[in-house]
Amino acid sequence: MDAMFGRTKKKDAGSRTVTLIGKPGCHLCDDARAVVEAVCAETGARWEERDITQDEELHRAYWEQIPVVLIDGEQHTFWRVDAGRLRRELGA
Repeated sequence: MDAMFGRTKKKDAGSRTVTLIGKPGCHLCDDARAVVEAVCAETGARWEERDITQDEELHRAYWEQIPVVLIDGEQHTFWRVDAGRLRRELGA
């Protein structure tokens, strides 16, 4: 943490986890997967995919927003994934 400015340093992209929440047959989820997969391959971030139809809690929380992208468990975006914005958030 930078004590002078009260900021914390960004984590290294390789230590970050991107979670894509979607469902089978969703064309926006397919588009989001392609972006997440490419950016994570480029930055070294880990990524995982969760199926909203297999998890009641995720279904309740995100049904109207899928696909949803989380970074380290915090919502980053939904519906459309911007590669540049995701890359910046991952510190690349």
